[in-house]
Amino acid sequence: MMFSYQSLPILLSVLLILSYIGYQRFFSPLARIPGPFLASLTSWWLVSQTRTQRYHRISIDLHKKYGPIVRTSPNQVSVSTAQLVRQVYPISTTAWPKSDWYRVWRGPRKLDLFAGQDQKMHKQQRKFVARAYSTETLKDLEPYVDNCLQMLMQQLDKRVGHRVDMAKWVHLFSFDVVGEITWSANFGYVAAGKDDGIFASIQTLGRSGSWLGHVPYVYYVHELLKPLIGNWLGVGERHGTLRDFAIRETARRRQNPGGKRDLVNRFFESHEKQPQDFTYTDVISMGTAQVAAGSDTTAASMNAIIYYVLKNQSVKSKLVAEIDEAWMKGELSNPVRQDEAAKLHYLQAVINEGLRINPAFGMDLPRVVPAEGATIEDYYLPAGTVVGMNAWAVQRDETVYGHDTESFRPERWLEGDTSDMFRYFLAFGAGSRTCLGRNIAFQEISKLITTLFLNYDMTLADPDRDWTETC
Repeated sequence: MMFSYQSLPILLSVLLILSYIGYQRFFSPLARIPGPFLASLTSWWLVSQTRTQRYHRISIDLHKKYGPIVRTSPNQVSVSTAQLVRQVYPISTTAWPKSDWYRVWRGPRKLDLFAGQDQKMHKQQRKFVARAYSTETLKDLEPYVDNCLQMLMQQLDKRVGHRVDMAKWVHLFSFDVVGEITWSANFGYVAAGKDDGIFASIQTLGRSGSWLGHVPYVYYVHELLKPLIGNWLGVGERHGTLRDFAIRETARRRQNPGGKRDLVNRFFESHEKQPQDFTYTDVISMGTAQVAAGSDTTAASMNAIIYYVLKNQSVKSKLVAEIDEAWMKGELSNPVRQDEAAKLHYLQAVINEGLRINPAFGMDLPRVVPAEGATIEDYYLPAGTVVGMNAWAVQRDETVYGHDTESFRPERWLEGDTSDMFRYFLAFGAGSRTCLGRNIAFQEISKLITTLFLNYDMTLADPDRDWTETC
């Protein structure tokens, strides 16, 4: 058989591909970790799964099939063991850094408390805004939420006895709340019964950023060519449309200080004290984060809670009975105050169970193994390995949450010792990077759910129909 030099490139390419496959399957430090075949060879397998908008369920299925640790890309694993939350997401300055998945979300900004990867810088930046998100701030913000609740009830009162798209109204309410608590500006979405297109921008951002983070080089190339080709990636909404929105509202708020105690007012206070360290641009970045993360996720959580309560008649009966009893005793206002809702134990169990079974964020939260390496589920992971945990999978760990984790059962939060259930709760992240807006989200959720079930007898229009999950 004659050898042709023309076939040499093909031969070398085949050998190179086979060598790469052989390394990843047999010699890579992660070769022993189970997972889909294609996942061990390319990050594009993870991209393909993410783009289905069903990765939250795919993650659960992966762990059911392969076990508590699964290889999801050549250098990434997913872990579902709840007891390992504190190892992967510790509360310390030496916490494992966030992976390059977050760089796509951060873009060119210096300050981004969600996507920033430098742990020391994050700690410094967090100090500038932590007070704005503290529990003491909630009392100042509560009247803003009440304004939105009253407007929502006015709209719902007009529709009593009719089919209502509650998901839409809750979403409109949540965004109006963001405007009120951030800039003392009601965007009027509830009053108008519609938004101005920003919901679509946020959803486009989420769909785009979630898969681009797995192949960040695509984003870098796109940014390099954007002056020539324009914006083709939805993640640009966070750096474009949503940021422009925050720029406009922050400028308007700066021109009308008025002594209001909203979040931007507190950001301005930090800016005035240390203008070089916490700049006006940083104030805008915090406003952008509020829009991008503070409305859609909270709305998704509230809608999930409402759906699961209405889907489970026994839960609804217990919740309504608790609320009605408190009302008859004069222990509730209308709209309900946060401190009043906090005393309703079954309500709080319902909220926790809704956040457990249907957390708003459906992706893994990826971290990078530090220089000393780490051992997880008896597998040694070298420095640089990416490890992620998914709240949908972790909060179904039967060793912590019981053997009925697919059931919506609020009673689990009222039975025996629940400390581990809270300790490994991942709906708002964990460790030193836990979501700053957690207290605000709980206030909004508690007030809305209680007020709705106090004032309205809601039922599902199609009780036999399951809802569609997308993340």
